Amino acid sequence: MDNYEYYLGGSLPLHAQTYVERQADKDLYQGLKNGDFCYVLNSRQMGKSSLRVKTMQRLKQENIACVSIDMTEIGTYDITPSEWYASIIDTILTALNLDDDFDIEEFWEGNNKLSNIKRFSKFIGENLLPSISQQIVIFIDEIDSTLSLPFNIDDFFAVVRDCYNKRADNSDYQRLTFAMIGVATPADLIKDKKRTPFNIGRAIKLTGFQLAEVEPLAKGLVDKTTNINKLMETVLDWTGGQPFLTQKVCKLISNSAEILPDGQEAEWVADVVKQRIIDNWQVHDDPEHLKTIRDRLLVNEKRASRLLGLYQQVSIPLPSPFLRGRPEEIPLPSPFLRGKPEEIPLPSPFLRGKPEEIPLPSPLERGRPGEIPLPSPFLRGKPEEIP
Repeated sequence: MDNYEYYLGGSLPLHAQTYVERQADKDLYQGLKNGDFCYVLNSRQMGKSSLRVKTMQRLKQENIACVSIDMTEIGTYDITPSEWYASIIDTILTALNLDDDFDIEEFWEGNNKLSNIKRFSKFIGENLLPSISQQIVIFIDEIDSTLSLPFNIDDFFAVVRDCYNKRADNSDYQRLTFAMIGVATPADLIKDKKRTPFNIGRAIKLTGFQLAEVEPLAKGLVDKTTNINKLMETVLDWTGGQPFLTQKVCKLISNSAEILPDGQEAEWVADVVKQRIIDNWQVHDDPEHLKTIRDRLLVNEKRASRLLGLYQQVSIPLPSPFLRGRPEEIPLPSPFLRGKPEEIPLPSPFLRGKPEEIPLPSPLERGRPGEIPLPSPFLRGKPEEIP
């Protein structure tokens, strides 16, 4: 279908035809509307930011005031705690059109005897809530960027929890809630378990696309085949429903001048994937996705052997100390890998390796990452090439 756009990387435009609504859309919208503190912590390229954009749109239609704070714009380097908290307040003021009526410099200097977190908490209780009469949702996107800050921000997460606790004594706080979005685990973000907001929050599960959900993607390919359901089933079998890869494969099919031969959907899609994604993958990996996976596995030599050993165990379960140990102690590169190792199917052929390609015993436990044979072409590269 002409003029049907598939998008690769970043947030989809607000009215993108290829946005796929998932259960997470319903869960996040309903949770925030009910006043729940929600968090969406998942792998990259899973559609988190697009989910935020769509949810904000729906909430605004319900007359709910929304603020989006992108933590990468606040900054993580060459920034002081005072500047960081003041920047968050400034973002909130701007988003809610309060900046003309509120002098942040005067407020900040007028409370210079207070700690940064006390000033932030005071701003919420004495300025933000009295100024906005409707429900307020503050989205904090790219929350994992806070891991690079040169100072501890456990206090920031504690304030989120404190806002929830204050609902019992001050009904105004019932109008305020937060949504945190990023690539991290709760344990990564806050070390003090007694002050974490995540044990009172609602985790939003963000899964890959399911066949019953992908009609928006299928609409752009109806002219390519007489069996659109079989085509989409084949696409999802290759991508595991991973949003970025699914959009990319659909775009490749859409851009092809060929019409799929009847009954040969699986073979035809396999050829496209092999020629345009797997073969010479470093050239075709634009925007970058597979390189990011490689880099995250190999960039830290101390963890690389362990992660690659885990990858090997997941792709081909073998009797090993790993299977006898405690899975929760093993650092996993992506939430989809969390669970019992022997029960984890790899979600797509991009991650599946052939057993005969994985030499055993391997140098995983004794070698450097550069010595480790990788079972899938897209993960092969020289460590010195990794930025």
